[in-house]
Amino acid sequence: MSTHLAQSEQPSAWVERFARMIPVGGTVLDLACGSGRHTRLLLGLGHRVAAVDRDVAAIAALEALSGVEALVADLEQGPWPYGARKFAGIVVTNYLHRPLLPLLVEALCDQGVLIYETFARGNERFGRPSNPEFLLEPGELLRLAAGRMRVLAFEDLLVEEPKLAMVQRLCAMLCS
Repeated sequence: MSTHLAQSEQPSAWVERFARMIPVGGTVLDLACGSGRHTRLLLGLGHRVAAVDRDVAAIAALEALSGVEALVADLEQGPWPYGARKFAGIVVTNYLHRPLLPLLVEALCDQGVLIYETFARGNERFGRPSNPEFLLEPGELLRLAAGRMRVLAFEDLLVEEPKLAMVQRLCAMLCS
């Protein structure tokens, strides 16, 4: 992505760092994709992308992109929109709905990669989100991966960019 884009349009450095680990050939799910900053990054790496968000306007902007399967869905109120479908990778940033966490692991194909980055407990000191419902507990992403996934990288730390925040980050591969 070019440097003239607004910070919110820049792909996460965490996602950029690990996106190349996603197996080539399968579709990558960009969950709660928003404006599609990671959808565009993944397309640029040669992946097909299933982009899902509840924001109709954001999804409409992605529908015209070749290689994108864009879907409007409320991930918190409706059923899981992908049934038993499997993905080569799943990318989630700045979003947490705990009932989906086990579904994400189930939706990975063998050797599929989960790249997750969102706010963690302690973020309430720095602003939104501050509701514990939207903040990961210490080690929560590690527990998600435990016993089923090989953890390739994990962080639970205070970041300064794009804003001061407590975040938790995981990159893990589904083990057969």
